[in-house]
Amino acid sequence: MDWNPFLFMDQRPICLVLTVFSFSVIGSLSLTYGYDPLDPNGNITIKWDVMQMNEDTQDVRVVIFNYQMYRHIEPPGWRLSWTWQGDEVIWNMWGAETTEQGNCSAFRGKQLPHCCERKPIIIDLMPGVSYNKQVANCCKGGVLSSMTQGPNLFGAAFQMNVGASTTSTNISMPGNFTLGLVGYTCGDPVEVAPSKFIEDNGRRQTQALATYNVTCSYSQFRASPTPTCCVSLSAFYNETIVSCPLCSCRCQGQPEAKCVRPGDSPSVLQLPNEAPQPIVQCTQHMCPIKVHWHVKVSYTQYWRVKITVTNLNYAKNYSQWNLVVLHPNMRSVTEVFSFNYKALNQYGDLNDTGMFYGVQYYNDMLLQSGYNGNIQTEMVLHKDRGIFTFREGWAFPRKISFNGDDCVMPSPDDYPRLPNNGHLSAPFTFSIIVSSLLLMVVLF
Repeated sequence: MDWNPFLFMDQRPICLVLTVFSFSVIGSLSLTYGYDPLDPNGNITIKWDVMQMNEDTQDVRVVIFNYQMYRHIEPPGWRLSWTWQGDEVIWNMWGAETTEQGNCSAFRGKQLPHCCERKPIIIDLMPGVSYNKQVANCCKGGVLSSMTQGPNLFGAAFQMNVGASTTSTNISMPGNFTLGLVGYTCGDPVEVAPSKFIEDNGRRQTQALATYNVTCSYSQFRASPTPTCCVSLSAFYNETIVSCPLCSCRCQGQPEAKCVRPGDSPSVLQLPNEAPQPIVQCTQHMCPIKVHWHVKVSYTQYWRVKITVTNLNYAKNYSQWNLVVLHPNMRSVTEVFSFNYKALNQYGDLNDTGMFYGVQYYNDMLLQSGYNGNIQTEMVLHKDRGIFTFREGWAFPRKISFNGDDCVMPSPDDYPRLPNNGHLSAPFTFSIIVSSLLLMVVLF
C-alpha cells in the first residue's frame, strides 16, 4: 500500500468549508427557488376538476388552496390566468369572472360566451354578490388566509362551463398558469387521482371525471430585489439601542427610493386593483416595516420581551399581518399579551419557531405610517435550565420574518451586551465572597 501524506491531514477545516458552502447553497435556493425551511411544504395549489362531459362542453370546478403556514394573499387578491391549447371559450362562470370578454364575433345567437380570450384573466367576486352568481367557498375578493390564521378561509372556488369554437370540438387542459401575484411561479398541470366529494351526510361519495393539480411556489427574491423589513434590538441591561443596519432595504438618494421627511405630507394615489408602491419615511434603513425586539425584564425563573412592529409605509395598511420568530427559547413561551400566538413545529420535537398575529377586530390590521401605525405585544418565557443566558446576545432572535419575508438582522457583533460584571455567574461570585471572608479570618 502506497503511503499517502494527505491521508493523515486534519480534515476538519475541509468539513467546515463544505458545511458553510452547503448552507450558502441552501440559503440561495430558498431565496431563488421558493424553498422556505420554516415552511418546507408551503405552496399554493390550483385544483382543476372536470365534473361533467357534455356533448360539446365541459363543466369544470377550480379550487385555489393556500397551503402556506404564514404567507397569505392580501387585496387586491389573486388574478388567475392560463393559456388555452386550442380555441376554447368560457360559456358561463359562477363564483368568479374574467376581466375581459374578448372578441366573440365568431359566435352567433342570443347568448355570447362569457370569455373568448385565449389567455383569460380570472378574478374573484366580491362579498355580497347576488346569490345566482355564487358557489360554495367563493367571493372573498381574491383574499386567501394562511393555514394558521384562517383554517377555514385559505381556499377559493369557482365553476365554469367550457366549450370549443364552431371549428373544433376538442377541449384540452390549458397550460402556462399564473396567479398574478408578485413572487409566485407555477408549474405545469399534473394529472392526479380524481377528487372525491361527500354527499348525504357522508353516506355517499361521488368523484370528478378527471383532476389536475398545478403547484405554485413563492420566492422572496422574485417578489422584491430588496428586503422589505428590518430588526432593531435593545435590552434593559445596556443603554445601547442597536438600530436597523444602514441601507437595509434601500439607500436614500436612489432613483426608486421614495421617502417622506418628517413634517411633510405624502401624496399617495392608489389605482383600483393595483398594489401601491411603497412611500416610506426617510430613515437610515428605508424599510417599510421595522420590528423592534426589547429584552425588558429578568425574573427569577422567567424573562420578558416586548415586540413592537412599526409601519413606515404611507401607502399601505397590512391586513392579516403576521410575524414569525426563530429563537431557541420559543418552546417555553408562557404567556403572550394582545397578540395571538401559535408554535410552528415543522421538524418533530424541535420547537424553536413561533408565529404572532393580530386579534380579529382589535389589532389584525397594521395601519399606515402615522400615530397609529404600530402594534405591540409582550411575552413571558421560562428560563430553560442549561441553555438560558443573557451572554453573547443569546436573548435576541435568530431570525424574524414579516408576512413571510425575511427581515434584515443587525450583525451579532453589534448586539447589546452585558456589562463587564454581568459576565460573572452566581456560583463564581459566591466563591469570591467566601474566599474573601476566609482571607479576612486568617489575617485577623
